[in-house]
Amino acid sequence: MTADDPFGRLDDDDYPAYTMGRAADMLNTTQGFLRAIGEARLITPLRSAGGHRRYSCYQLRIAARARELVDRGTPIEAACRIVIIEDQLEDAQRIDAEYRRADAPSDPSGSV
Repeated sequence: MTADDPFGRLDDDDYPAYTMGRAADMLNTTQGFLRAIGEARLITPLRSAGGHRRYSCYQLRIAARARELVDRGTPIEAACRIVIIEDQLEDAQRIDAEYRRADAPSDPSGSV
């Protein structure tokens, strides 16, 4: 965020822009569901100065993934574990790809 762009934080995926009520509405779920996935440690909402939960876009995407699993009949605790493992796998695959690119021999002629 700069003086020229006072709303730049709205593009920040981690900015806690949404109240619990708004987040529940956006996900078409209940506030109880958001509390439950917080208790399962899938997401940890930030707190406003008044102590109210605030959610980021990134957290809402994670919550939406868990909700899809719960809607298909997966128990909430299991859904949270699945989402966590999926994220860990995605991170590991990204790191592996970075290592592979770094170890790949470079071809100065540009041919493959």
